[in-house]
Amino acid sequence: MKTFTAITTLVATAMAQNAAISLPKAGQTVKPGQNLTVQVQRPNTITGLQEMAVAIGFQSCGSGKCFAADEDMGTILYNGAFSPAYHEYYLPPYENFTVMVPASAAAGQAVIGVAHATLIGASANPHLEVLNRTVTVA
Repeated sequence: MKTFTAITTLVATAMAQNAAISLPKAGQTVKPGQNLTVQVQRPNTITGLQEMAVAIGFQSCGSGKCFAADEDMGTILYNGAFSPAYHEYYLPPYENFTVMVPASAAAGQAVIGVAHATLIGASANPHLEVLNRTVTVA
């Protein structure tokens, strides 16, 4: 029973470190050449975190099948610092990134990928996660 409790606690702690894409919304329609806000949230945690960076990619799939973002980030729209902060009291810390949908994006399905790198805890364990959000190019 103690082992189960310890494992459950470790999994819950690891999950609390995870970032999330809150904008754009799933299925949102975007247009080639349009500015787009990508909002990356990172819930507050009791574990010490040192943010390293995020990369935001755009993979246009047209009528074909998209790859998972951890296999293909597509065209990189942003690669740099990530400094989430509180803005509204009812939302976790986040940062907005304004990026441009590639002019070459084909009509149909597309994937926005976010690679998030952070250091966790006093021992600065490196952690990398890849998030994705499907949108529609019109």
